[in-house]
Amino acid sequence: MERILEYTITPAAQGVTILDFLRDQGFSRRILSSMKEDRQAILLNGTPAFGRTILKAADHLRIRVRETEAAGRILPCPMKLDILFEDEDILILNKPADTPIHPSIGNYTNTLANGAAYYYAAKGEPFVYRCINRLDRDTTGALILAKNPLSAAILSQQMKSRQIKRTYLAVVEGLLPPKGTIRAPIARADASLIERKVDFARGENAVTHYECLETRNGYSLAELHLETGRTHQIRVHMGYIGHPLPGDYLYHPVYDRFLTLPLHSYQLEFLHPITKEPMLFTAPVPRVLKDAFEGKLSPF
Repeated sequence: MERILEYTITPAAQGVTILDFLRDQGFSRRILSSMKEDRQAILLNGTPAFGRTILKAADHLRIRVRETEAAGRILPCPMKLDILFEDEDILILNKPADTPIHPSIGNYTNTLANGAAYYYAAKGEPFVYRCINRLDRDTTGALILAKNPLSAAILSQQMKSRQIKRTYLAVVEGLLPPKGTIRAPIARADASLIERKVDFARGENAVTHYECLETRNGYSLAELHLETGRTHQIRVHMGYIGHPLPGDYLYHPVYDRFLTLPLHSYQLEFLHPITKEPMLFTAPVPRVLKDAFEGKLSPF
């Protein structure tokens, strides 16, 4: 699989080398290094060129980015994918509950990676699984997959620099204050591979902003925004302030109303990795969040 990109050099970009221009476009060091082995990777006005070549206004630059990673041993398995958007560079999915995002011990065929592998195998297209914003097994909602090395590098950098705005919806126990910010470092819990806890001595910085949208029957519907992306951050932070999520098998296994975790990745807002256009995707709210305040016991 390869991705062809074409650029017309503007007056503002003239005088720089091809290498510096590509770095400004988000090409990572690893991608640039891989291009050295491909004599057709860089064509300047139709002719092979080198990274140190100086660009002039109106030059036409054609770049070929080849797939350098193996697809891995992800077994393609039939799965209905709820696709919110797809183009040459990204695939936006609405992830269902009870679905891990990648294979692990005990989960070899039931993950989103298996479903994506099957989807592209059925189309005869090679595909390397690159998940940008990770969601827990029982968390539903919008998820970004990068379809090539370049989009993955750019989106990963956006995540690192907090340029991808993530909006979550969650139902929590108790009457949540109107709004607030939780600043509490998170670390791995002692003697556990997966559990996390607030730990001011050895935890990593973690910041969650929340707003209470509505309260009913002793529960609150919260909108949450993450500044950081620690494992189980929302679940740990909300429990830390006394408002745990019900139906959480790890931190609060109370199932009198919810059979699974009422946590939903509602919106993702970011710049398209290649076109730089603003993108906004909204994943429909699962039935459990709609039913929560009516006292219905309803799985996702």
